[in-house]
Amino acid sequence: MIRYLHTDSPVGRLLLAAGDDGLRLLEFDPPLAPLTLGADWRQDARDPVLVATRAQLDEYFAGARREFELPLAPQGTAFQRKVWWELANIPYGHTISYAQLATRIGKPSATRAVGAANGRNPLSILLPCHRVIGADGSLTGYGGGLPIKRFLLRLEGALAREDLFAT
Repeated sequence: MIRYLHTDSPVGRLLLAAGDDGLRLLEFDPPLAPLTLGADWRQDARDPVLVATRAQLDEYFAGARREFELPLAPQGTAFQRKVWWELANIPYGHTISYAQLATRIGKPSATRAVGAANGRNPLSILLPCHRVIGADGSLTGYGGGLPIKRFLLRLEGALAREDLFAT
């Protein structure tokens, strides 16, 4: 059974979903791709993992949390999970390029595949794909949209104020 709840945040409404193995999804609303809640999904605003996730997100957005301490259980291929777990090693307030991320996972020639895996990250913010930028320092695609990516990087101090309105 998948338990879920919606929560409001400074970047809009978020959908959180957890299974018995941990948090599986943090999705922006509206989602980038259509999302169908299965028959085994149940709304549960008292689930301990979901409650902890909401509380830690609130702390993050308030500037009081830099790392998340949650049981994460993203569902994907072995390659995708390798990319996603490496995202967790990008320090708060720092950015890296897709090429650097590919090198970190031991696949320096797999920049495009790393970018595709990054784009399918089911736990945005928690596994900070927003910290991955273009090799030239440009802000590239983000599931929540570039304004949200810009907001998150500004929140973390990774962007100067004047960069916020760059295209």
